[in-house]
Amino acid sequence: MVTYEGMIEDVIFSNEINGFTVCEIKSEEEAIIAVGFMPFINVGEMLKVSGHMVNHPDYGEQLKVEIYEKMLPKTVEAIERYLGSGLIKGVGPATAKKIVKKFGEDTLNIIQFHPEKLSYVKGINLEKAFRIGQIFEEQKGLKDVVMFLQEYGISPSFCAKIYKAFGVNTIEEIRKNPYRLAEEIYGITFKTSDRIAKSIGIDPTSKHRIASGIRYVLSQAAISGHTFVDRDNLKEYTCQLLDVDISDIDDILISMVMNKSIYVEKEEDYSRVYLSSYYNAELSVCRKLFDLSTVTFKGDISDFDDKIEDIQKIEGIELAQKQKEAVRQALINGVLVITGGPGTGKTTIIKTIINLLDSEGYKFSLAAPTGRAAKRMTEATGHEAKTIHRLLEIGYAGNEDELVFMKTEANPIEADAVIIDEVSMVDILLMNHLLKAIACGTRLILVGDVDQLPSVGAGNVLWDIIKSGVISTVKLTEVFRQAQESMIVVNAHKINKGEDPILNNRDKDFFLVSRNSSKEIVSTIIELCSSRIPKTYGFEPMKGIQILTPMRKGMAGVISLNKELQKILNPYGKDKKEKLFRDVLFREGDRVMQIKNNYNLKWKKDDETGYEGMGVFNGDTGIIRQIDDEEQNIVVVFEDNRIVEYDYTILDELDPAFAVTVHKSQGSEFPVVIMPVFSGPSVLLTRNLLYTAVTRAKELVILVGSKECLKEMICNDRETNRNSDLGGKLIRCITGIGW
Repeated sequence: MVTYEGMIEDVIFSNEINGFTVCEIKSEEEAIIAVGFMPFINVGEMLKVSGHMVNHPDYGEQLKVEIYEKMLPKTVEAIERYLGSGLIKGVGPATAKKIVKKFGEDTLNIIQFHPEKLSYVKGINLEKAFRIGQIFEEQKGLKDVVMFLQEYGISPSFCAKIYKAFGVNTIEEIRKNPYRLAEEIYGITFKTSDRIAKSIGIDPTSKHRIASGIRYVLSQAAISGHTFVDRDNLKEYTCQLLDVDISDIDDILISMVMNKSIYVEKEEDYSRVYLSSYYNAELSVCRKLFDLSTVTFKGDISDFDDKIEDIQKIEGIELAQKQKEAVRQALINGVLVITGGPGTGKTTIIKTIINLLDSEGYKFSLAAPTGRAAKRMTEATGHEAKTIHRLLEIGYAGNEDELVFMKTEANPIEADAVIIDEVSMVDILLMNHLLKAIACGTRLILVGDVDQLPSVGAGNVLWDIIKSGVISTVKLTEVFRQAQESMIVVNAHKINKGEDPILNNRDKDFFLVSRNSSKEIVSTIIELCSSRIPKTYGFEPMKGIQILTPMRKGMAGVISLNKELQKILNPYGKDKKEKLFRDVLFREGDRVMQIKNNYNLKWKKDDETGYEGMGVFNGDTGIIRQIDDEEQNIVVVFEDNRIVEYDYTILDELDPAFAVTVHKSQGSEFPVVIMPVFSGPSVLLTRNLLYTAVTRAKELVILVGSKECLKEMICNDRETNRNSDLGGKLIRCITGIGW
């Protein structure tokens, strides 16, 4: 084994997933090429490496590194290059030069032991000075965590996230209970935690392991939309996962019920097992819907017909009988559900209800699950609509590490009526928070299309409420004349009924471009986006056209399509900075999507108001404005003009969004929707998925693929089967049977 010590002159290649690096190291005597696992190294750092020399057939002699150690530079020149390498967020070459000019060879001691003195340097305030010192200290601790976790296949970027969550005691905390990784770190699987646990000698039948396995099975079920798992199935899945006896699981289940981390709901020959948060949410939603629905309002309909007549004259509309009935029911009932497909007049009903409430001096609040849906609601009604999260005023309370909704039972929404649109997207947890903030005596009007795909989160709220039959519901079926002019609307209803859509009528808005192979489908989609649609219809590819696809993998899946579309719609340019994160290349100008709720992300409005707030949510889309290697962040401008800075450690929360899955498009509306139609798993290629995709388009739908595959999707009326019992609880609550 040979050992070299020197400065990193160049990082030739670095894989952020596994830390494999090729770099040039230069000492006073010579320069060598070193290859091996060396995560988080930067140009300008001093490195001591040990290993064996090998002769690569293409690249010549190299040192295959087996052990490496970072060393602090000693000379002024080396310190300046080290600091300016991007190692410390916020310190680039210019700042490094000023720091070293001020402190010379004592620079690193100042940063480590007296960081406040950095504020003596022009351009560095006290807050930034302490931050530089903190990051410098974290680099040392992070190195130990990386070395500890590397043998378990945990990438350096995940190590940084783990260290950020657990702090200086990271290794000690992991040794005590490695299953915390899977439970607390987004992206770490149970299997990875289990592998660590086995290697450090944790008993396979330990309480920590079995309890974590049970939570993992229930959490995976929740990701798939289920609020509970049948007890026998849960035991079977957990046995397979952990390779333990059922008797071991029974004991831990009892223990978990006792400590209230899970809840078991028993019926005669059936037991449902919930994570407690989902059981409590179902029960709470049920009780609050019951309480709200028991209130009725009679006084506001005494001159209903006259009021409707006045509104029709003012607005220049004529309501159908079913629409009038929906408006009447909204005034009478404490809770009303209005459901119907596109073109059935839901928006007209909402506007009429608002006009009536406004004329009577009532205060109302409008909201929708996503920013896009709220924006559409605002444009359609002429009144401000908020996201549900904004309506509930998410923010910090007391402990600044804990985000909560400010609107609660103790501090309810100040409104006489609350109208929520796109309710099919609302999961059971969000519905619970919403209902807690609505005081009894407030009208609640829930509007949505029950035939859309269910929420991304767990539960099947709108479907369960309607199916229960105990909450007043108006179902709209008539498609109005003006909507019938759109083949998008006509075909959406045809698809929903299992009928063949009308295709390729000249001067219409619904087309099928026949292609057979995935390769042909992809090339056609690229051609449509880049030239044919912009030239024919004038839509801008980055603003007006959205590709929706049923799945993530495959040639016509999200991952592949995004790579191909990026090349055409936002190609490489010398003036565009890039960031490679794992296997995703982010580029300035890219369209991106937030793929999980993050209540901690701060945002600021990109307008004269400069309004600030918290929270970026699953499905929010925007454009990358800036990639800053010095600050180590990506700046994204979202469609509602919110500016958000993403630290490099949380880039796994962003996905390219030139193409997105149909599920991720819920609540959104796009001028043009292009959808590949190809064969695949029947569980994905369903009628309601196609229906959801089609109804996302405002002006033009283009399907690209096989007519036979389109027919198969329309015939596949398989319902999304979700384990949820909100409907059952509502029935039992209303009837008193089994309650």
